[in-house]
Amino acid sequence: MSLSVRRRPLTAALLASTTCLGLLTACGFSSETGSETGSSGSSGSEASAGGGSFPVTLTNAWGRTEVKEKPVRVATVSDGDTAIALALGLVPVITPDVEDGDPVAEYKQRAIVKLGEKKLTTYDDTDGTDYEAIAAEEPDVILGVNTWDMDTDYAKLSPIAPVVTFADKKQSDTLTWQERLKTAAKALGLTEKADAVIAANEKTLKDAAAAHPEFQGKTYTYSVVHPEQITYMSYADQDPGVFEQLGLVKHPRSKDYSANKNGVSLENLDELESDVLLMTYPFGDEGLLSASELETNKLFRSLDVVKNKHFAVVPSENTLASAIAYPDALSAPWVVENLTPILAKAVAGK
Repeated sequence: MSLSVRRRPLTAALLASTTCLGLLTACGFSSETGSETGSSGSSGSEASAGGGSFPVTLTNAWGRTEVKEKPVRVATVSDGDTAIALALGLVPVITPDVEDGDPVAEYKQRAIVKLGEKKLTTYDDTDGTDYEAIAAEEPDVILGVNTWDMDTDYAKLSPIAPVVTFADKKQSDTLTWQERLKTAAKALGLTEKADAVIAANEKTLKDAAAAHPEFQGKTYTYSVVHPEQITYMSYADQDPGVFEQLGLVKHPRSKDYSANKNGVSLENLDELESDVLLMTYPFGDEGLLSASELETNKLFRSLDVVKNKHFAVVPSENTLASAIAYPDALSAPWVVENLTPILAKAVAGK
């Protein structure tokens, strides 16, 4: 699924994923190349210099950005941009308050502490980007490569500091986290650091897959219980995501589903049958049905995958489901760390 923009509440993020991004649409990751699967692989920005040399000039959908000196003070306008800064070893001078009172995601807090801080300085983003709060922090550069709001924000942010964003408006949805990371790294003079982050994430995936040969070739179905339907998220045209990077493969039935045809009715729950079935319930009682209602459903309980205990729930309350849906440079190792045990139990039938 594409990279995320400002981290919205998990329910909103996963609702959008059924209509816009899917499980990992346009954000597929190739562990061999670190590039987007199913896309042109364009980085989305062109720099006249990078990797530590300044000035750096980048083209974007609204003009050109020149970063004259290596930035020290970095502001971000989305959670994905904050993840990029932290992954590159930088604590932003200000970020949007995307948690809305909820605890900070574990992987983000780990990175913050590792960089010597307890928490981030934030602004209230309830009504969108707070330009005055950002300006007050006097940033050297503003990262906006993971936002859907740049069409509105650019004109108001660019007088504050150079804005690093994508070259084409369409790329707000289509760039991989690797491409976004590399774009930001060019402007920050941290290209080698970005390459190291990507390589480390590749190694994490390869090592996890090698440690679990039992995953290889097992068919899987991943579904999300949304307010109006049970959504077949692992449809055939969906870009390969973390499940497949760990060795699973889509069920042949996935060819019957697409981004625009992904609903599974209660009368057709047998469509979820697979070697491994993974579900998540981000909406709780506000979903089409609760976890207990689905898991006590007679047809659901009759599925071989359920009877043989190859069924597992991907938790939403700890942000794992959201992190799978919206991967970024910071969350990938944590996703593998938390997802692998769930898959291992499901494959083993425990």
